[in-house]
Amino acid sequence: MPQTLDAAAVRTWCSLSLDALGRDREEIDAINVYPVADGDTGTNLYLTVESAVQAVEAVFDAHATGTSVPDLPDAVRAMAHGALIGARGNSGTILAQLLRGMAEVLGEDAAGAGAGTGAGAEDGGDHLARALRRAAQLAREAVAHPVEGTILTVAAAAADAAARTASDGAGGDGAAYGSGAAVHAAYAGARVALDATPGQLAVLGRAGVVDAGGRGLLAVLAALVEAVTGDAPARVAPGARPHALPAVVESCDTDDSAPGPAFEVIYLLETDEAGIGRLRRRLDALGDSLVVVGGDGLWNVHVHVDDAGAAVEAGVEAGRPYRIRITHFGAAAGHQRERAQRAVVAVVPGEGLAGLCAEAGATTVLARPGEPPASGELVEAIRRAHAHEVVLLPNDAELRHTAAAAAEQARAEGIRVALIPTRAAVQGIAALAVHEPDRRFDEDVVAMTSAAGATRYAELAVAERQSWTMAGICQAGDLLGLIDGDVAVIGTELAATAESVLDRMLSAGGELVTLVLGEDVPDTLAERLERHVRSGHMAVDTVVYRGGRQSVPLLIGVE
Repeated sequence: MPQTLDAAAVRTWCSLSLDALGRDREEIDAINVYPVADGDTGTNLYLTVESAVQAVEAVFDAHATGTSVPDLPDAVRAMAHGALIGARGNSGTILAQLLRGMAEVLGEDAAGAGAGTGAGAEDGGDHLARALRRAAQLAREAVAHPVEGTILTVAAAAADAAARTASDGAGGDGAAYGSGAAVHAAYAGARVALDATPGQLAVLGRAGVVDAGGRGLLAVLAALVEAVTGDAPARVAPGARPHALPAVVESCDTDDSAPGPAFEVIYLLETDEAGIGRLRRRLDALGDSLVVVGGDGLWNVHVHVDDAGAAVEAGVEAGRPYRIRITHFGAAAGHQRERAQRAVVAVVPGEGLAGLCAEAGATTVLARPGEPPASGELVEAIRRAHAHEVVLLPNDAELRHTAAAAAEQARAEGIRVALIPTRAAVQGIAALAVHEPDRRFDEDVVAMTSAAGATRYAELAVAERQSWTMAGICQAGDLLGLIDGDVAVIGTELAATAESVLDRMLSAGGELVTLVLGEDVPDTLAERLERHVRSGHMAVDTVVYRGGRQSVPLLIGVE
């Protein structure tokens, strides 16, 4: 086959990469010991490439009805963008930046050549060598504290090998040096570098494995060789090290035997270069394994921290974070993470509550205003919780069918799931507060269900148009106080309307008031409402949380 890299070859490359990672996913997961032994590197790389495949297929589908085909810049940019928005985990995030670096060179060079279809055999080798060099450079720059013996080392070795082959070809018969020679050289260099990773990183040497992220990258490079040349390199077992290993010559820059941060936080962020610079400094002080990839206003942020809420708040201060995923590792770094006995998955309406619930040990799914999570997102979160038993808190009456479908799917996969029909975030907070994983599963579910059911809920929303309600006629812009889902109060001022709602709710009794403030609501409102509760109900306590960006300015719970 012609040794060129065009849009069709990129499509094939993505498909072959996904197939390879699908075959090797579990084995790569099994050798994942750095930076956290959470056994998910293969899965994260697979999901990252799956997102890239979907983006490339969408480009081809857009051309399916016409006579034209996508050009190389379209294909590589779609691949990079898909990987960026779907990146998972430390290695997946770095892989997304590697693909972005390749897309920068391949897309610009093809556009500059005017052909737009690909690189021929005469110049394709240099084309790919420069793309691999840019990929390795961008990936290293994205990592706050690069460590050798990782996917970064393997990527650099691949670029170096391709560059050497380019140099040799330029010195002799330049026409004989093409894309095929470049990808073969890159793969061979990456394989040698992967074999050497246990001698560069102490934790790998002690475990007797190669780097999991580097092994995943080798699978992607093998797919590139096959896409360009038609020749599939011999499959390498993830833990195989065909050459004798040198003694471990250096340890990594941290004590990998000490427990690491408790949470992995990932989100997409819309911000400018100045905002991302401030974010890097803030997150670097909060935790480790910081990787920030992307550009042109859209970034993917990955960090390991003990304070998940602070990591999310840093994103809010820098720009607009969304698709926030917070995962509790559940086991100390340096030990393969075993499946937990029980976990909680909670849907939350804002970044602030995502951090709060994550710190309580829950795996969270962020429900963005107007974009409720699909059942697939809930299933993914249940899998991510990595437990035999899962308690699912939808925290929204509108999600009851979606949550039920997700629970059914997870049960079909062998996970015991209990769906507690929480109708509001404050009910979920109450349920999480009494969660005790050491209790019998049924007893824990009953206690959490009772706590949620004993919590009345309310929210203050802004009317979008004139309408009839149970409290009378409202006008567009009026404040609506909804109690247990029904409009009970219509007002024009936030504090006064909230006080009326509280009075109605507390008339039936209560011991604890929970207030969840939206992003733009001042702290003075909480202070006023606390005084109001104390003035009429001395025995009632009040707790206040910051919810971040949520669909309504105020959520209220009364237990």
